[in-house]
Amino acid sequence: MSDNRPNRLSVFKTYKLYVGGKFPRSESGRVYEVTDSKGKWLANAPQSSRKDARDAVVAARKAFGGWSGATAYNRGQVLYRVAEMLEGRRDQFTREVAEAEGLSKSRAAAVVDAAVDRWVWYAGWTDKIGQVVGGANPVAGPFFNLSTPEPTGVVAVLAPQESSFLGLVSVIAPVIATGNTAVVVASAASPLPALSLGEVLATSDVPGGVVNILSGRTAEIAAPLASHQDVNAIDLTGADPALAKELETAAADNLKRVLRPQPVDEGGAADWSADPGTHRLTAFLETKTVWHPTGALGVSGSSY
Repeated sequence: MSDNRPNRLSVFKTYKLYVGGKFPRSESGRVYEVTDSKGKWLANAPQSSRKDARDAVVAARKAFGGWSGATAYNRGQVLYRVAEMLEGRRDQFTREVAEAEGLSKSRAAAVVDAAVDRWVWYAGWTDKIGQVVGGANPVAGPFFNLSTPEPTGVVAVLAPQESSFLGLVSVIAPVIATGNTAVVVASAASPLPALSLGEVLATSDVPGGVVNILSGRTAEIAAPLASHQDVNAIDLTGADPALAKELETAAADNLKRVLRPQPVDEGGAADWSADPGTHRLTAFLETKTVWHPTGALGVSGSSY
């Protein structure tokens, strides 16, 4: 039997920002063309404005209390659910990474697998990092002295420019695993995997506002974030040296924690496949130390 159906037009995907658990277009109404490694048009991405950046900070601050107040074990469960959702959309991310980074399908699939594994790895750290960086401190006196890690607050994250998905996951997951909330500036040239990640977060158990994803010109979006008085820290991974210096100066106004860009290999790009260690988990943690007097037990004067 012949198929007499007329040829159909493809339905192109409309990419949007992810702010406060919703998918707004940029308030400016601007978009810009995203192309693959060979210059072929892929999509129009929203070009975020300063207003979008401020809205994202408001959403992140609103979500901080609930997210930081959740148990570390619960945060681990939520992050693992994100990994499950990523696994289910593996083919989509493989295609987007291949187009964004000019990789073969097999190489892009390996990158996506590594990104999902990286997310699971950080999910497992949520209820363990406290034992690594906290503890009971020995003191000369009848006191308990206990140090525990606490999240810094709202963290602005400039995602890597060259690693659209594995690098992206590697900078987002540790920030939220430790109870912070994030405003993420996606790779300017390759934002589509980041915007698709927003769709995964929206359909997982991550509360709206915990992660907010913006696309557009990195310098334009990062400048108001670096100087924003309600942003507590900034990760400069995706900034070039000149921009990083400017943003670090602006961040000093309210004493933000600053994670400087890491050294790159001889090829001029960071190796995101390497063992990440725990430095990104501890980069945006504060240490709270509590003193408590021991009590005397009975007439013998023994104490606990």
